[in-house]
Amino acid sequence: QVQLVESGGGLVQAGGSLRLSCVASARTTSNNAMGWFRRAPGEEREFVASISWNSGITNYADSVKGRFAISRDNAKNTVYLQMNSLKPEDTAIYYCAAARGAVSGSDQSMYRYWGQGTQVTVSS
Repeated sequence: QVQLVESGGGLVQAGGSLRLSCVASARTTSNNAMGWFRRAPGEEREFVASISWNSGITNYADSVKGRFAISRDNAKNTVYLQMNSLKPEDTAIYYCAAARGAVSGSDQSMYRYWGQGTQVTVSS
């Protein structure tokens, strides 16, 4: 069983930045793609970004392209989400997820393990 623990959320003003971290309990995630998803109040959970096992391929939702950056450090079993130029509509609970394999993507069914989430609130 892999446990994922997110951190780095908080309250920030519009235009500000936050860096989310997700630490995995098992080294096996080094061979797996990782992703970030979010759920805004009253909305369905949606894809934010994903990264392949070797960081060679990254994908982003159109709403965050150019503002967010996903990265990973396999030696630390950690994946990051750097969020810049934050907007009030970015307010959500952000979830880290480990994929079933090495291929990354936006389909939630590709992901087997999920963290508990970290709250990000952007004030206007």
